Amino acid sequence: MTAPHASASLTAPTQFVQSPAERYAYRRFGKGGGLPLLLLQHFTGTLDNWDSALTDALAERRDVILFDNAGVGGSSGNVPDSMSEMAEHVIAFLDALHIDRVDILGFSLGGCIAQVLALTHPNRVRRMLLVGTAPEGGEDIMHLDKPELAKVLNDRTLTGYEPLGELFFAPTPTSQAAGKDFVLRLSARTADRDLPSGPEVAGQQMRAFHAWEAQRSDRFGKLKQIEHPCLVVHGALDAMIGSINGYRLGQNLPNSVLLMYSDSAHGALFQYHAAFADAACRFLEDQSDRAIS
Repeated sequence: MTAPHASASLTAPTQFVQSPAERYAYRRFGKGGGLPLLLLQHFTGTLDNWDSALTDALAERRDVILFDNAGVGGSSGNVPDSMSEMAEHVIAFLDALHIDRVDILGFSLGGCIAQVLALTHPNRVRRMLLVGTAPEGGEDIMHLDKPELAKVLNDRTLTGYEPLGELFFAPTPTSQAAGKDFVLRLSARTADRDLPSGPEVAGQQMRAFHAWEAQRSDRFGKLKQIEHPCLVVHGALDAMIGSINGYRLGQNLPNSVLLMYSDSAHGALFQYHAAFADAACRFLEDQSDRAIS
């Protein structure tokens, strides 16, 4: 297994910024190339749920910002129950840091928020990485009662980050081995750790997911209004946010590229962290107005 190593991700201090809305927790590190890259986290995820192997690789070429939305981790306030309200907290956070425009990596829940931002505040976003996420009106989104997911969630022998190692990785020997490495890396930070999410966070975020999936009027019409270059990334065996959602995004976003990783599930960006980081940075470094130049 790959041993954890000293890194910017593991040593970057947690900082706080006060906005008129809330006090937000964040970490910022990297080499400062181009616009800041804002990372928007998955369901119940905090600053400590980002894989240091991925964020270190991104930070070699980008100015990276990890962010806790309202009510999550070290941020104050209540967790919203809609993607639109979560998106407004992102804008409040950027305003408090005096950042006019960003590139976004939105993973899972964060990818839904990123789509809202592109629609409601298009000038604040340049390019988007939409990873393991779904369009509004998508399907098979976070149905945690599915047998393969419920089995993991109800397994009391799994502790710490071990459930994520099962849920985020495919049931194959290669993917599960990558999941064990991922769990080891998540546990590597020993100081200045973020507050874990509790049932209140999970409940509110699930309400947001349910409302997102329930939209059936002009299901994918809004996607056609997003003109930003988008790199859509999905694991081919994702049981948390079904892989069909990656195809739906690729089919309907007018300026997108779809990258599907085989032998991987929800955490494809962590399983293939080196390849994903390289693809992400090359996409972000492109100066054209198209997803493919």
